[in-house]
Amino acid sequence: MLKESKERAGDLLTDLYIGGKAVAASDGGRFDVIDPASGEVIASVANGTVDDASAAVDAAAAAAADWAATAPRERGEILRRAFELMTADREELATLISLENGKSLADARSEVSYAAEFFRWYSEEAVRIEGVVVDAPSGSNRILVTRRPVGICVLVTPWNFPAAMATRKLAPALAAGCTAVLKPASDTPLTALALARILESAGVPSGVVNVLPARRSGPVVSTILHDERVRKLSFTGSTDVGRVLLREASDNIVNTSMELGGNAPFIVFGDADLDAAVDGAMVAKMRNAGEACTAANRFYIEASIANEFTRRLAERMNALTVGPGSEEATEVGPLINTAAVDKVDELVRDAVQKGARIATGGTRPEANGYFYSPTVLVDVTADADILGEEIFGPVAPIVTFETDDDAVRLANQTEYGLVAYVYTADLSRGLRVGERIEAGMIGLNRGLVSDPAAPFGGFKQSGVGREGGHEGVLDYTEPQYFAVDW
Repeated sequence: MLKESKERAGDLLTDLYIGGKAVAASDGGRFDVIDPASGEVIASVANGTVDDASAAVDAAAAAAADWAATAPRERGEILRRAFELMTADREELATLISLENGKSLADARSEVSYAAEFFRWYSEEAVRIEGVVVDAPSGSNRILVTRRPVGICVLVTPWNFPAAMATRKLAPALAAGCTAVLKPASDTPLTALALARILESAGVPSGVVNVLPARRSGPVVSTILHDERVRKLSFTGSTDVGRVLLREASDNIVNTSMELGGNAPFIVFGDADLDAAVDGAMVAKMRNAGEACTAANRFYIEASIANEFTRRLAERMNALTVGPGSEEATEVGPLINTAAVDKVDELVRDAVQKGARIATGGTRPEANGYFYSPTVLVDVTADADILGEEIFGPVAPIVTFETDDDAVRLANQTEYGLVAYVYTADLSRGLRVGERIEAGMIGLNRGLVSDPAAPFGGFKQSGVGREGGHEGVLDYTEPQYFAVDW
């Protein structure tokens, strides 16, 4: 597998992508990209510096005026071509994602399809950025409001969805007429660089999109944010890092969008269709081996059905095939690195020490890569760390409840508010409960909420702004108001 990985990587862009060209880091530095299934090196990638960050902003600034003046239809057609090219390259991109991220090929293929849809959705939204003209209430003049591109954007993406998190930001930015510097996670830079080539082939002009891999994330992003020409930051990642970037962005009052951490409750009422609930739980929990901000983190099951739900979920989790993501038979790939496995294992051990029982899993398989077995915990106590922290791994902690009020109270016992899942046969009950849960997205009898056509984002410490839907493109515009007499 390592030999095949290196052969595939040999054809990839592994330098910085600035001004439409592949360039070495200014100091010649490089870093290794590791296959989490084996711990072996896949490729060596240029390690961007603060000087490279400035060069990327220079390139984005040089292209900004022409791109903003490009007709919306032309921008939309370019994005449509990007969708078509990405769809045509689905298998190659999925293999690449599996190699550098570790997720199963099935998950990787789904991600490529999902990621490509952002290019298609925003190819259509590019021509639907509307303004308004109304009479002033006094009747003395007209109020004209237009929307203009916010300006140069810095887009900082995580490792868990290296294609989808990039396209979810790039597509609306380009549709709105903005230029961008994309800073991908250093664990998974190859997918972002592959996307740069796709956008180039689709017709995106030089300098409109620049990709800056770097291990020096803090200094590099800080340099970009403190350039007065940069007017937008969009970040997906942890809440702790988001707080730091919000402080950095405040120095130049940079427009920010933040998609941060989650701690999603998965609530199953006694009247729910158990087959559907377990199916939904497998999607909400095990998509990308649980390494998703939308992953079901806490399972609250009505006491009357808890034993049966637990039995069925444990049976399904125990049957999953764990292995290298790039192998067809694999259903659960490795986690991203050793630190991720250590954290998951520590959370499970803490829960067990405080009284939880392991229904299945709870082990670290003997393998070279960064694996953890699919796990179900029961009788999890309220003081267990696993209920308060984002797990980011294949572990489902189960807690029982008696009443609707109990379910809502437990669901809201977190600083996060990204997504919640509710299963019930009573639609009215589901909507009532959903309205009381402090989360930006509710999956009602559904274990998957992500959709390019829907506004993605959360309440409380889970973020600021929305990505996807019509709201997503508006986040890359500034309204401009004219008081007009005619």
